[in-house]
Amino acid sequence: MDLQLTHRHILITGGSKGIGLACAQGFLAEGARVTLVARNPQTLAQALSTLGGDAQRVATVAADLCDADAALAALDAAEARLGPVDVLVNSAGAARRTPPDELTPQAWHDAMQAKYFSYLHMIDPAIKRMAQRGQGVIVNVVGAGGKVASPIHLPGGAANAALMLVSAGLASAYGPRGVRVNAVNPGATLTERLREGLNAEARLQGITTDEALDRSRAKLPLGRLATPEEVANAVVFLASPKASYITGAILAMDGAVTPMVV
Repeated sequence: MDLQLTHRHILITGGSKGIGLACAQGFLAEGARVTLVARNPQTLAQALSTLGGDAQRVATVAADLCDADAALAALDAAEARLGPVDVLVNSAGAARRTPPDELTPQAWHDAMQAKYFSYLHMIDPAIKRMAQRGQGVIVNVVGAGGKVASPIHLPGGAANAALMLVSAGLASAYGPRGVRVNAVNPGATLTERLREGLNAEARLQGITTDEALDRSRAKLPLGRLATPEEVANAVVFLASPKASYITGAILAMDGAVTPMVV
């Protein structure tokens, strides 16, 4: 299927690894141009090498998106290099998974900075520019923890829940101006972040990390964890004109581990 993404400019936050990098690979395969934004210049360089290093189609910007001014500067740099951003994919930031007895007020603040505000700082200027042009798409990679409370992911889950509301609300607010906004909620996915969650789960239950992984797999109706590429496939579709009437949607991708109708 031709997803009609050729030559479109895709900005991906958190694009240097994990789901963000898989999204970059998916968009490039569809003929798009991609800007990766992440904090670490070294991981960005590694991602650029992985993607082939084509300067005409791939750019990188190092920025800490917890800083609103840095996010705006990153957007400006991306558009100066590859033109107006047609699609924004937010996959940056991750709140630390922590057993409840280890939480502090600062941990809750840190989670909102790492996941919620890192997204909003890029969404705010990008969606306003898209609205001025009369077209654009935003896909927020959020997380299943925003719908189902996990004892080891309460601050991050709270940030995810807020992002789901923001995604639905902005879809309604900016739909009349040609901008679509959707969210994808991955469950357990084979990324580096998974290991941190398994370590926290192991501490909470007094088991080993490998035992925590086995228990996680055993709960999944599909019998396995998702790959970053599988999540990316959904993101790329939602970003494409083939999904032109899908907006305000919150797509669950937890492998039916939590069957629900809303």
